[in-house]
Amino acid sequence: MRIVQISSEAVPFAKTGGLADVAGALSKALAEQGHEVTLILPLYSRFLAKNGFEIQPVGDGFEIPLGNHRVWIQLKRAQMPGSSVNVVFVDCPEFFDRGGLYQDPVTKADYADNAERFMTFCRAALEAVARLQLKPDVIHAHDWQTGLVMVLLEAQFRDWVPNLRRTAAIFTLHNMAFQGAYPAEMMPLTGLGWEYFTWTRMECWNRVNLLKTGIIFADQLSTVSPTYSREIQSPEFGHGLDGVLQDRSADLTGILNGIDPHEWSPTNDPHLPARYDFDSIGTGKATCKRTLQEQLNLPVRGEVPLLSMVSRMTWQKGFDLIGACAGRLLERDVQLVFLGNGQPEYEDLCRHLASAYPDKVRTIIGYDEALSHRIEAGSDMFLMPSKFEPCGLNQMYSMAYGTPPIVRATGGLADSVVSATQETLHAGTATGFVFHEHHPDRLWEQLDWALRLFADQLTWRGIQRAGMSRDWSWNRSAREYIALYEKALSRRAT
Repeated sequence: MRIVQISSEAVPFAKTGGLADVAGALSKALAEQGHEVTLILPLYSRFLAKNGFEIQPVGDGFEIPLGNHRVWIQLKRAQMPGSSVNVVFVDCPEFFDRGGLYQDPVTKADYADNAERFMTFCRAALEAVARLQLKPDVIHAHDWQTGLVMVLLEAQFRDWVPNLRRTAAIFTLHNMAFQGAYPAEMMPLTGLGWEYFTWTRMECWNRVNLLKTGIIFADQLSTVSPTYSREIQSPEFGHGLDGVLQDRSADLTGILNGIDPHEWSPTNDPHLPARYDFDSIGTGKATCKRTLQEQLNLPVRGEVPLLSMVSRMTWQKGFDLIGACAGRLLERDVQLVFLGNGQPEYEDLCRHLASAYPDKVRTIIGYDEALSHRIEAGSDMFLMPSKFEPCGLNQMYSMAYGTPPIVRATGGLADSVVSATQETLHAGTATGFVFHEHHPDRLWEQLDWALRLFADQLTWRGIQRAGMSRDWSWNRSAREYIALYEKALSRRAT
């Protein structure tokens, strides 16, 4: 197939979260299975400049409409490292040459013109498809930033570009909490008439809702885990769009994300002081733990359980539960490491714990890719007590690195982690620790259970190896996406 992926971020070019991991790794996995893949991204020039990617202009620049204004676009091209994936960048400096992707890195506030930025990107992406004569069988767009692609394709570009008339349109929902909802006066910027501003199309609570737009106009919908596909059809997780998703439930498929084994494998990870596999986990992981303790100036003690959390520091990620359990946890002989940033109150919580327990806790505010790998490898347990988690990737990284995760049973966490019970321990299938109710006592029960099992290293090694033996690669997920593409194409053909 000829497949076009459209995303607002993708590794290794620009990243704020899991969306970038998915867009980059899925594109590579599809290409590895023999498909012709083009990935279209905004050109965040400051991010690319740091990494020295070679990019070349493609064709002449052109203008696209944005309401009554015209925006200048230059397309540029690169090759994804280690892959046959072609990458096309939408270069629009006035919108994308900034310090952050979606937010001002200093104020942490969303850019006031995000609607204009990503409406422009959506139209420019489809222009790129047409001008470069990509002739895709499938256009696969990701999250609210690309929701407008779905309606522009259906309402305009299928008529304007004959070779798009049978192209299947797939839209993936990564996180229902972020919908790209903007005031009604933004509607003219879409280039569509007011007849599209209705509750059956793009309007939601008198706002232009770009996530809803993608849901309504795509041929097929996917989300990033089977459990999340069911959860988002409920008021608790649907964030106001549960009814829309119920109406399209027959076209909604949950496909669990994978991880890129070229980027995340303890057997070939260049960031680790020692590499290890299923058989050498005992010595290799001990070296990684010792080195991490030394780097973070923690007491170097192999016997003490080292727990970690690499995460955006937000309410979604369960930091309220961490705060409620921290006192009980730190009464024990443990070490605790935080890496991430986010809401000021949770950054302050992690700083306070590091200050109050200088021999036990380290907090690094910000993000460091290499350090995140070393934390996964050097930790004994990984914390993910999320209130909701569409898929999650860190729990998969953790299991692949022999670091059993402690998670709440939601979204992809429920689909990927097998909780340690007497039955699963006996069967050798336990890969981590799972609690259900979003309550500190339920988290503490699993923390306490994990600490007790850690004392039995033979049992603990079994949990580690069960997680490491699972196939977390994108090969499985990519095959499921191909089946979804074929389903959408068969409907387009009728």
